[in-house]
Amino acid sequence: QVQLVESGGGLVRAGGSLRLSCAASGSVSSINAMGWYRQAPANQRELVATIASGGTTAYIDSVKGRFTISRDNAKNTVYLQMNSLKPEDTGVYYCYALIRTTPSVTQNYWGQGTQVTVSS
Repeated sequence: QVQLVESGGGLVRAGGSLRLSCAASGSVSSINAMGWYRQAPANQRELVATIASGGTTAYIDSVKGRFTISRDNAKNTVYLQMNSLKPEDTGVYYCYALIRTTPSVTQNYWGQGTQVTVSS
């Protein structure tokens, strides 16, 4: 059994900052990629940022230079530092992790989602 627990969402004014955290617990043998998706009302879920086990990162264009993804492998935790937030960043943010639980089983797990609301 694996759980991803998110924290750090909230309400912030445009230009402000938030830091999201997502910790994996349970039968975690190793974690490959980790990342964050978001879903705004009436929009499809979009991939915001990813980080590989070795630390390579990738971002969608709209957040480059404003968001930073990082991870602490010792804590099985991924973070998303969000600066210079804009109203269009509003949405529910979901973390995911590609986790190996046994030598033959690797699959994606998802957090419960955390609401980020940016007011203008």
